[in-house]
Amino acid sequence: MKQHFEQRVLVTGGAGFLGSHLCDRLIARGDDVICVDNFFTGSRRNVGHLLGHPRFELIRHDIVQPLYVEAERIFNLACPASPQAYQFNPIKTIKTSTVGMVNMMGLARRCGARILHASTSEVYGDPEIHPQHEDYWGHVNPVGPRSCYDEGKRIAESLMMNYHQTHGTEIRIIRIFNTYGPRMAPDDGRVVSNFILQALQGLDLTVYGDGTQTRSFCYVDDLIEGMLRLMDQDQHQGPINVGNPVENTMLELAEAVLGAVGGSRSRIVHHPLPQDDPRKRCPDISRAKQYLNWEPQVPLSEGLRRTVEWYRQLLQNTT
Repeated sequence: MKQHFEQRVLVTGGAGFLGSHLCDRLIARGDDVICVDNFFTGSRRNVGHLLGHPRFELIRHDIVQPLYVEAERIFNLACPASPQAYQFNPIKTIKTSTVGMVNMMGLARRCGARILHASTSEVYGDPEIHPQHEDYWGHVNPVGPRSCYDEGKRIAESLMMNYHQTHGTEIRIIRIFNTYGPRMAPDDGRVVSNFILQALQGLDLTVYGDGTQTRSFCYVDDLIEGMLRLMDQDQHQGPINVGNPVENTMLELAEAVLGAVGGSRSRIVHHPLPQDDPRKRCPDISRAKQYLNWEPQVPLSEGLRRTVEWYRQLLQNTT
């Protein structure tokens, strides 16, 4: 990996779950950070410890509107990522990935900045191959309830490639698989946060379907490391999968959460599976290993332990 020199970095969605952890890493390594967020799913609490830092600036802004700042690097993370959030206003979700993406690409072109876009494993839809590699085109329902997010992210990737081919804009595309850790919004409806909160409060753990559907869970610190490595290297523009290649069924995850919480009286109950919910999701990370020298380091048991402790403190501070 080449030597890093301090830069002026824009992070959209910077007060969100992933964005706030990214801001922490950028500040720690000496970069000047402009954090932009509209606070729909992001929270000032996530970056509160950075307010007042001489190299950190927080701007309330929606990237659907043009943004005029100067930056050498742009991390575009702005978009609601949980089904509950992105289906709340599906038209706005699509606009964030299209109009917002055009605005960010225009900014990158004007500044001569390199831009990384946080894409998603959802571009693969309900995959027909397993595990999923970057050359797979996906199996997405373009008119289903998840399409506002899935298709929006696919369009954003296309916009990046077209700006690169037409204008020579430097791009990086990361396809993020399921990620968990501290600062996940407790009400976002995603499986890890749901299970942990239910277990901590002694509520039944809600498993959708028979629980045999699989996901792969990557701890947030590992994900951010992969994101930084992709942005900083010069060999590959992406797309590159970043996620954990170890699969777990929903039932296995539920048991792991109960083990991490310890002493919970919660039971596991089953509810109907939502429409278009993928049966399997697991990354092929061969490209990440080759070009980024990256693979996840934090095992699920340790990641869950850290995440459970954060949620435990959150509940104590809000009661």
